[in-house]
Amino acid sequence: MEPSASGLAARGDLRSALPFLPVVLRGDSIFWPPAAQESLRALALGPDVSRVASGDVLADALTDLRLAVALPALSPRATDGLALFFDDLLSRAQARGWFAEVVPNLARLLLRLPALLEDHYDKAADDASGLRILASQDAAIVHLSQELVAALLTCALFCLFPTDGRAEASLPNINFDGLFAALIHNARQSQEQKVRCLVHYFERVTDSTPTGFVSFERKVLPRRAVSGGLTYPDVDAWMKSSAPLCQFRVFSSDFIEDEEQEALEVDFANRYLGGGALSRGCVQEEIRFMINPELIVGMLFMASMDDNEAIEIVGAERFSQYMGYGSSFRFVGDYLDSTPIDSMGRRRTRIVAIDALDCPTRLQYESSGLLREVNKAFCGFSDQSKLQLYTKLFQDANDKDISPRISSDEYIGVSTGNWGCGAFGGNPEIKSMIQWIAASQALRPFVNYYTFEDASLERLGEVTQWILRHGWTIGELWHMLIEYSSQRSRGETFKSFFAWLLPNGCPKNEVDYMSE
Repeated sequence: MEPSASGLAARGDLRSALPFLPVVLRGDSIFWPPAAQESLRALALGPDVSRVASGDVLADALTDLRLAVALPALSPRATDGLALFFDDLLSRAQARGWFAEVVPNLARLLLRLPALLEDHYDKAADDASGLRILASQDAAIVHLSQELVAALLTCALFCLFPTDGRAEASLPNINFDGLFAALIHNARQSQEQKVRCLVHYFERVTDSTPTGFVSFERKVLPRRAVSGGLTYPDVDAWMKSSAPLCQFRVFSSDFIEDEEQEALEVDFANRYLGGGALSRGCVQEEIRFMINPELIVGMLFMASMDDNEAIEIVGAERFSQYMGYGSSFRFVGDYLDSTPIDSMGRRRTRIVAIDALDCPTRLQYESSGLLREVNKAFCGFSDQSKLQLYTKLFQDANDKDISPRISSDEYIGVSTGNWGCGAFGGNPEIKSMIQWIAASQALRPFVNYYTFEDASLERLGEVTQWILRHGWTIGELWHMLIEYSSQRSRGETFKSFFAWLLPNGCPKNEVDYMSE
């Protein structure tokens, strides 16, 4: 294909990504190194030629490929993990199909990777909009075809991405060697089940190439004033907001990923996107990355998140059904994703990654901790095209001109749950209120909250409906959170927030507070 007028070599986005890709640039063309090209061609011809018909031989072939792209041999544990999974854990029939059909098709897909990348950069609007490393504070969007995503994930499966410089760039691990290594001496079947989800994905995409697109956006809430834009709100700014709280619905069962309304589906993220998805992790974020494997590609180029950042991914297709959680997680079969497609060819699945404070203990009851969490959620729930409107809301929420624009907003709500709780140790009552405040200020029309049958949230529906009936504003609820947290920090109360706010079903200081 013809390179773009300016030439690939001149593109800043490609120069940013190239050190972290296994391909090379010569002139204005992208190539595999010759030895890697030869190895991939042999794999593409199937096991009769490549002799790759078992896990241990596949591990040897991947080591040869890694050496061809100037990477060291696979670790012994990764080699043993590949052999264990494909030779012992996978059924013989599925293993035969994997080596006879899937591996050759994946090799053919990788042989097309240079052309897919050239086409991607050729179609990118400018040299800052193609695949590149999105560093901290770099607010931008990268659009990728699902076919290119599949090729990049195959690089991860084959463990071909360069590792030098990733830690210095605050990038998570992306190769699958750690995933397979974690199978060794691991009594939890959940690790095997994670691999089964990914194997199923590769079986699907080699059987029928997906034709849509996925976008990855780094969202930033600037800490310094930007002309005409929104800056990181302080405690007083939240206190002054007189915007209304949005509708709040509570579900004790069901899951965020099964949300029927169009909504931002919250990923309870690690600051490194994906968390332990490619190692031993198997909780909310990791499970989502297994059933929607295209999310993993964001780990290639998304640097870790700072306190004022979030990541939104639109269009990731779901491929797997599952059951269980943590050590009980199980892959249970195929999933056909029927989510409608938008005008950009993306499934209308919007996943927003926000990382909560880890083990906040007393910090979650201090104004600085509350501010960090509400601004993190607000960044994730915000629409970057509405930053000027958000600025006006904080400056003068009583402006009558704002109301029509709030009601005319797209009907895309927030689907969430116990963000930052569980292993992260956050208070579910506080976190639910923080997310409600943030979603409302971001002009989201509703919050659908999945409690996962958490007993501490038994009164969540009662409390939120009482607040809505009394017409509280964002600022009023924020004020009560600050007051409660102040009392909790000083040891003046040890009650939960809901018990403090509505003791025995009666509002806390209703008359005094509402008359302030």
